Amino acid sequence: MVGVLGILTQATLFLLLSALGITALIAASPTAFTAAKLLGAGVLIYLGVRGWMQASKPVKIEARPARSIYLRALAIATINPKSVAGYLAAFSQFVQPDVPIWDQMLVIMPTALTLTALSYTGFTALGAGLGRAALGAVFNVWVRRVMAACFIIYGLLLGSAATPGRG
Repeated sequence: MVGVLGILTQATLFLLLSALGITALIAASPTAFTAAKLLGAGVLIYLGVRGWMQASKPVKIEARPARSIYLRALAIATINPKSVAGYLAAFSQFVQPDVPIWDQMLVIMPTALTLTALSYTGFTALGAGLGRAALGAVFNVWVRRVMAACFIIYGLLLGSAATPGRG
């Protein structure tokens, strides 16, 4: 559940940045958007290559301190390129320009954070319930290599994709 808290921290940060217009500035600036896109693509490719190389190595199951779990979940959620796109899409659909932004945030933030908490808590409970059966699949070398290849392909596609609306 500490990991869910890390994801909720990221969601809160992105909601606040969206309300302040930071994510809109990144989306409006071709240079900033391209830099963020290439950074995200690079991270995905790195994770994919590392995953491929480590797929045949035995997985070490070790207890991690709560702080480590929290920071890892926060970092993963923050570098996820879908996050910025998701918050921009939400704001473009639900924010009304003629209503003060902070009045709208009083509704948007609790709603978005509740939905995020419920979905990730559900995923966590599902993972805990599947237990050893899920671990057997996760530790399979070929499953790990397929997942690594997906990261690499996603990173390459993200890095080579044209910026939406800019050709």
